[in-house]
Amino acid sequence: MLAKVKSFGLSGLNGYELDVEVDVHAGLPGIEMVGLPDTAIKESKERVRSAIKNSALRFTPNKITINLAPANVKKEGPLYDFPIAMGILAATQQIDVRKLKDTVIVGELSLDGSLRRVRGILPILLAAKKAGYKRVMIPWENRNESVHVEGIEVYAYPSLRDAVLHISEEKQYPPIPKAEGAFGVTTAIYGEDLKYVKGQYAAKRALEVAAAGGHNLLMIGPPGGGKTMLAKCLPTILPEMTPEEALETTKIHSVAGCLDEDCGLIVRRPFRSPHHTASRVALTGGGATASPGEISLAHNGVLFMDELPEYPRSVLEILRQPLEDNMITVARAQRTISYPADFMLIASMNPCPCGNYGSSRGECTCTPAMIEKYHARISGPLMDRIDLQIEVDNVTYDELTGTEESEDSASVKARVDAARKIQTERYRRTEIHSNARMNSAMLAKYCVLNSDAQSLLKNAFDKLNLSARAYSRILKVSRTIADLAGEENISAEHIAEAIQYRSLDRNYWK
Repeated sequence: MLAKVKSFGLSGLNGYELDVEVDVHAGLPGIEMVGLPDTAIKESKERVRSAIKNSALRFTPNKITINLAPANVKKEGPLYDFPIAMGILAATQQIDVRKLKDTVIVGELSLDGSLRRVRGILPILLAAKKAGYKRVMIPWENRNESVHVEGIEVYAYPSLRDAVLHISEEKQYPPIPKAEGAFGVTTAIYGEDLKYVKGQYAAKRALEVAAAGGHNLLMIGPPGGGKTMLAKCLPTILPEMTPEEALETTKIHSVAGCLDEDCGLIVRRPFRSPHHTASRVALTGGGATASPGEISLAHNGVLFMDELPEYPRSVLEILRQPLEDNMITVARAQRTISYPADFMLIASMNPCPCGNYGSSRGECTCTPAMIEKYHARISGPLMDRIDLQIEVDNVTYDELTGTEESEDSASVKARVDAARKIQTERYRRTEIHSNARMNSAMLAKYCVLNSDAQSLLKNAFDKLNLSARAYSRILKVSRTIADLAGEENISAEHIAEAIQYRSLDRNYWK
């Protein structure tokens, strides 16, 4: 007998419809699987056989042919175990296939018949809803990913037998209840706070400007100055994620398989900090399944790269395209997938190999050739894409032992939120949400300069030998500074501060 059940596969962040066709007929016992399955799917034959037997169900000794359609698309991963098992049970008339109409089935099986968590449930649910399906059957461990998807009933089961009992109406399983409200609680709690950062007032101001406009930031200074601590405080002053940002971020983490079981929705902006030994594939994504990398996992959040020159040059150059396009394209022999990559790059580095070049507290032991070679690890085009570049010196003893508490993150965040609110209103009819993403037409419209500001910027452009990209980024930063001040027009004061954040690449990379 022939039975068909519906399932969904994944291509990047998008789900696509898939038919699992099962034909059970007379012949030598065995399971034949067609439709371009990968090794994980081929191995599902034994998982499905054991799961059915250990669920007190009948596995007939017949010839079983399983087709995964469309047959010209490569199928990957263990998420088809559950629909294959249900197809076999329907083909052997142990369940009524008519009760699986308009139902999508996804899940991995254990040998004992229990259902295991799989990747990418959230994008599959959204794709199934868009395709018009009314019901989805998933593993119990994936239930939290479904609570924010309205308009479709989701049933989660601990085991294959529970699903069969539900289909046979011998046991009742209600659909997973949806979260109260649109997206539940969206306020994140962080452990770091700017009030614990001693001194570094200029660096904290730069951090505020970066957060207010979504700008990239590079901190240069000797070891122990607080660069890493400042970077970890950045998420505490960033605006809360919108429902759309939270959903998109959760989709990426779900596909990558790094979403916690208890996490239904990511409400904290991602903070990714890959080690400097990370490979190109680890950053861009890829591998056999073209999965997301660190660049995409930092989408709508922060990518922190500590000790920037220690990364291989080839790894650093990968950043150039996503920093411009907010998208990373993973091209492999079998597929090409684009992942969103709208992140803030926060980088830190020492001024020289020993770390004391330009320090007020230590003596540099490096030769000029060593310092030049160290700086040459970071290319000029990459530096051009970093909006703010600041020096972070060592903190003095009096600053460390002072009893006066610095301004906390909540106060800074209030100013950042006010500036972001201005930008949201400004760009309400566009797809961008921050000054850092302005295009050329927006620069001409929203960054009009008076004569004093134009004169100051012209002198800086000529003396610092700035590029066209550096010029546009100065305008974007000055627009953010004006927004923080609550001023509609950009003045020479705002331009002067923005220029100050662009001088380091000429001091160190002459």
